Amino acid sequence: QVQLVESGGGLVQPGGSLRLSCAASGFTFSNYDMRWYRQAPGKERELVAAITSGGIIIMYGDSVKGRFIMSRDDAKNTVYLQMNSLKPEDTAVYYCNARFARTNDNYWGQGTQVTVSS
Repeated sequence: QVQLVESGGGLVQPGGSLRLSCAASGFTFSNYDMRWYRQAPGKERELVAAITSGGIIIMYGDSVKGRFIMSRDDAKNTVYLQMNSLKPEDTAVYYCNARFARTNDNYWGQGTQVTVSS
């Protein structure tokens, strides 16, 4: 059974930091490209960051460049999103996504809420 379980969300003040985790199971994690998306109320889902299988290429959305860092630990089947200098506009539900280009397999987590507010 494929599972992606996000954790680490919560309420943080502007300028603060959070680290999200996404624990994967039920598939060969190291073969998959991983992505973090977010969706704020009334807005479309937005790609935040992506990392390829093997961690060779990492990309970030323009709104988070220089503040967020994505990484993966294939030994733990886990991907992380370190979020620094958080802003109120970062408030959203953050989703973990796994994608295997060769077969077009595409999996989603249930999401974790991040709220940035004073």
